[in-house]
Amino acid sequence: MASTSRTRTGRGRGRGRGSGSSSLPPPPSTLPLIIEEFFIVVYEDPLVKKELPKKFADYLDGQEPAKVYLRAADCGPRLWTVEVLFDGQGRMYLDKGWEKFAIAHGVDFGWFVHFKYEGDDVLTVKVFDGTMCRRYYYSDDEDTDDESDDDVKPCIHPL
Repeated sequence: MASTSRTRTGRGRGRGRGSGSSSLPPPPSTLPLIIEEFFIVVYEDPLVKKELPKKFADYLDGQEPAKVYLRAADCGPRLWTVEVLFDGQGRMYLDKGWEKFAIAHGVDFGWFVHFKYEGDDVLTVKVFDGTMCRRYYYSDDEDTDDESDDDVKPCIHPL
């Protein structure tokens, strides 16, 4: 039986002992933070005020809004007005108005709520339930002004 030999060129699998530049990404500590996107985990009553990350509150330093407008991703143009509370110690909370949003979207214990700051005090929101899967909503409500009525008009989860 003839023996076969393989010629190794330094390419392919292995740890790459040859020369050349590394294609590894930089270590995480040197990557920039994207402060405009963050999430909270609902560990307590889903209807009470929610604290937002301190880094996001710091990002808004000097331009602290009295209100923000929540827009559920994929749920039409409706904006939910939510008052913002700053406690003077660098913490920011979603306060009055959060309860309506949470009820309308069925936010519950153990859920993740993802926020993306769009500018102009607008936060786009994605809700992930206890299975860690995103909940999709749609709305048949053409009225985008939630200030005019006290009813909670829910976005509808199709399941």
